[in-house]
Amino acid sequence: MRSRILFLLVTSFLVFSCAQTRITEHKDWGAFFEKQGIKDACFIMRDNNHEAIHYYNKERSTDRMMPASTFKVFISLIALETAVAPDDRLVIKYDSTDGGKPEWQHDMDMREALKTSCEWYYKKLIARIGAEKMQHYIDTIRYGNMNISGDLTRCWVNDSLQITADEQVGFMKRLYFAQLPLSERSQRIVKDLMVHEDEPGYKLYYKTGTGMRNGKALYWVAGFVERVQKVKEPKGSMNKTDERNYPYFFASNFEMPDTDSSKNWYETRIAIVKDVLRSYGAIPTVK
Repeated sequence: MRSRILFLLVTSFLVFSCAQTRITEHKDWGAFFEKQGIKDACFIMRDNNHEAIHYYNKERSTDRMMPASTFKVFISLIALETAVAPDDRLVIKYDSTDGGKPEWQHDMDMREALKTSCEWYYKKLIARIGAEKMQHYIDTIRYGNMNISGDLTRCWVNDSLQITADEQVGFMKRLYFAQLPLSERSQRIVKDLMVHEDEPGYKLYYKTGTGMRNGKALYWVAGFVERVQKVKEPKGSMNKTDERNYPYFFASNFEMPDTDSSKNWYETRIAIVKDVLRSYGAIPTVK
């Protein structure tokens, strides 16, 4: 009798949970990747306004892999939370031995470092935070597989730390609503650092990442978009219309051979994200 009651309770819970969050597969989203010659890809999005999950390639969306430079969002949060960075204007001096891309070869603050995904800046920043504090926050927030063993300054690209696209979406949602177990200030600052487009009708926030997986280049984009829409107020209201922000959280990744240099993959991955968001209505269509 007891086991039967437990079974009924579990079944009722599962039915209730599924009813609360609608899950929809979009095979048609594959066309946005395929037209770029991409075969191994996924896209997952949470429409927070309708409590709905939409995805392309469920198997890949739940496959853990290195976060690459999307992890720099997490490092920024912890640097602020621990006061290693008093604010986003923390300048770290460039050392000529750091090398890297030409646009990285100067003193830099966090705001510029996140926008340009400056590798040497974040290696120095995470070293200042230290492994003990990083592990504490990794465990507290439960980021991915929570493994930062080995070289701390390469944990986001050396395959120790791994995360799924689905988990990225959950992390971005918590960041957006300041629901991470961190101060509201830290989350607000980092959220502001992630803005890449502020256009009429929407704001697009994201962080990209690039690494190597199974001999192929891995490309990430994780973030969220605010769709600004006018809402009619109830009859009798002084304000006839009001503008409201509707958030959508997303993560996408795909792989291409490292030898394929025919495209600017930074621009291509953003274009694909915008194509998917536009097709769903999360950002306005191009007129």
